[in-house]
Formats: sequence, structure tokens, C-alpha cells
Amino acid sequence: MKALKRMAAIVMIVAICASCAACSGNSGSGNSGNQGGQTAKEKYGSTTMKLFIPGEYMSDDLVPDFEKEFGVKVIIEYFDSNEMMYTKLAAGDSYDVLVPSDYMIERLLKENQLQKLDKSLIPNMANLAEEVKGLDYDKSNEYSVPYFWGTVGIVYNQNKVSEDDLKAKGWDIMKDTRYKGRIYMYDSERDSFMIAFKQLGYSCNTDNEDEINAAYEWLVDLNKTMDPIYVTDEVLDYMIGGSKDLAIVYSGDAVTILDENEDMSYFTPDSGTNIWCDAMVIPANAENPKLAHEFINYVLRDEVCTDNTLAVGYASPNANVLAEMTGEDGDYAENVAYLPRTYEKDEIFHDNEKLRKKLSELWIKVKAAN
Repeated sequence: MKALKRMAAIVMIVAICASCAACSGNSGSGNSGNQGGQTAKEKYGSTTMKLFIPGEYMSDDLVPDFEKEFGVKVIIEYFDSNEMMYTKLAAGDSYDVLVPSDYMIERLLKENQLQKLDKSLIPNMANLAEEVKGLDYDKSNEYSVPYFWGTVGIVYNQNKVSEDDLKAKGWDIMKDTRYKGRIYMYDSERDSFMIAFKQLGYSCNTDNEDEINAAYEWLVDLNKTMDPIYVTDEVLDYMIGGSKDLAIVYSGDAVTILDENEDMSYFTPDSGTNIWCDAMVIPANAENPKLAHEFINYVLRDEVCTDNTLAVGYASPNANVLAEMTGEDGDYAENVAYLPRTYEKDEIFHDNEKLRKKLSELWIKVKAAN
């Protein structure tokens, strides 16, 4: 969220009170509640929906406006990692809409924990950008609808680091001793090993022992020589304040940093990076799938996607909104971090239990190396 991105530090459940029945004059392409005199209960079989989503990952108005229009209540629970979300599902907890990352969706599909979508109930899928359709983990979008997408890259201080050096060195810029003590590494084994894999010319989904060991040595060398600081969400405030010269960040966080500090820019090396997508899915044990479909369709409206992307900073899955945001007068027209590139060497993470366990073990050793 990268997903997960800019999440809340704690898990919390917030019940947001429903307001009046839907207003018939609402604009937008979604279906209106109470059509033909139907109440929400009659139309959906329920007036309550449970949403499980990363913290700080939607506009403040999204849920209240949905509740008001459709005359329902949304109970929101926030999670701070895909793995924490998975643990709750494995324990039997029931939700109507989840917003996990690509590799976790792949895992849930393998375990038959998701239900197939009824696309006739989600006409706003027509708004999806081509770049987020048919991704590897769900090639026909039968089970998932993209929510946000982006890349992993380098935020750098343009007064300290040249773009020419970045182009020449790629991810190896993080091992350039001129910047010793001046770098932030994101404290994530999958993202950090991705950087090493890509710099060495390997797939970020490899489970080849020799390639994993080579990436491990690359990261150990970085840790020993560069005095990196390992961070997570706090990297936003640190780089907005110009604390370091280089930092590994998710693109949406980079958008915020670049907006707040004109000295900063964003770079993704030619050797490739992780391109990720977080998507909306309906669990197999969802109690209110009709209302879940209505919510997913609502989220894809142009005006809702616009508010969402402006609030969070990550790239919208909506083609119309992407064009608007990056057009000549768009809010993100000058922000190089906003629109993810589409590049053959970039890869989505895949679910691989062997690789997941191995990287977790080695990451502890990387950070302990001296």
C-alpha cells in the first residue's frame, strides 16, 4: 500500500453513523439507493457493510457521502499490514470489502477466500485505466478492482544528488559512499531485496538460492558501508524536512514529499522496480455482498476517485482522473512521482511462501551486519 502506505500506527474500529436516506439529485454514474421506492434493506438485504482497509488510505468524505446517498452504515476497520489482515481473516472474521495488495490477493485466491465479482453490478469498471486491467494476479479482473497503484523508487535532494549519477548507477546510488550516513532505507525485506535483485539483474520474485544469496550480500555490504537509517512511514516528515539526501519510498509518499519540498525529486532506475496495485475484493464469507458491490462501484466514480487521489496522493485507477490529474492544469501535472511508468522490467510481487520465509530470515541478518 504499498500498499501498505501511510497507514495508521494502531488498529482501530470506527462506526460511522448513517445519515438520511439517499438524495435523488446526486450527480455521478453510480446507482442511486432507494430506486423505485426500495429501501436499502430491501435492495441489499442489509443496511450495514464492513470495510477493512489500511489507515489513512481514503478521503474523509468517501464513506460519509456513500452512507448518505445509499442510506446505510459502514463499519470501518483499519489494518497496518497485509499479513495482519490475513491473520484476522484466518481467524474467521467476516468483512464485506477488503483492500489488500496484489501478492496478498494472489494468496487469498489460492486459498479460495475470495468470491467472484458480479460485474453487472459494477458498471463503473468501465472507468478503469488500461494500465491496471488484467494484472498478473487476476488477469480478467474477476475477483478484484484496483484501488490505488504505484511504484517503489528513490526520493533525492536535487541540490546534493545529480540525475546523471542516478541514471548511471541505478539502485547502486544507495551504495555510493559520498552519501554515507545520508540515506534512508525502507524497513521492508521484500522491498529491500527487490532493490538488490533488480540491481543485480534478477527477478524480484526469484527463489533461486544463488540469486537470493547475491542479493543478501549486496544488502549486507550496503549496511556495513553506508550507515543507513531504516524507516517506515516517518520517511515522509524526514524527507520533507530534508534530513537526508536519498530515501527509498513508495510513489504516493514521494508525491507528498515533492509537493512539500521543492528540492526533492523522484527517480526509478532502468534496471526495474516493483509496480504494485492495491485492490478492492469481496471475501468468500462476506455477509453483505450486494452492498459491497455497490460500494466498489461508488468508489470508481470520477468525482470519488478525484477526491481520493487528492487526499492520499497515490495514482488513481480511474483513466479519466489520471488524465485530469496529469493534464496541463492538473493538480499533479508537475509532480514526477504521481503517474507510475509502465516498463517491461518492472514487476508485481507474487505470493511465494518459500521466498517470503527466506527473506524474513535474511533481513534480520542484514540489519545486524556490521
